[in-house]
Amino acid sequence: MPEESAIPAKHSILFICLGNICRSPLAWAIFRHHAARRGVLSEFEVESCGTGGWHAGEGADPRSITIAARRGVPMEHTARQLDPDSDFARFSLLIPMDRANRRDIIRLGADAARVRLMRSFDPTSPGDEAPDVPDPYYGGEDGFDTVFEMLDRACAGLLDEVLRTRA
Repeated sequence: MPEESAIPAKHSILFICLGNICRSPLAWAIFRHHAARRGVLSEFEVESCGTGGWHAGEGADPRSITIAARRGVPMEHTARQLDPDSDFARFSLLIPMDRANRRDIIRLGADAARVRLMRSFDPTSPGDEAPDVPDPYYGGEDGFDTVFEMLDRACAGLLDEVLRTRA
């Protein structure tokens, strides 16, 4: 049976970063917020994970939670590590935050046709060669503001694209 038949009918999206405490949980929360505001959240299964497992079981970085709260975006999150066997079969769209994570998940067996860089959905980014979402972990709070803005534009663009192309 072809792998595509295992892809669920519901739109299923997995946001992926390195440790799953900054970028991907923030993308998860922002996307859910946009979908809820447009009344379509029930059409989606959305999760986030990290390619690394050292933060598994921890909450999101407090700076991600703070910036989300300031923008009215609810965010309760527990980090988890990518499970290639189940996640690649379960999610129809795999969205890494950067090229390094993209390369890693493809190396682990993800179908490259279902992998799109986060900023490829940002209408202000340069198309297929969209820049990475920088990891704000080692910087200050201003880096989280910048990342929030990037993710907000990209999540809105992602939602627009999925809704435009839905069956």
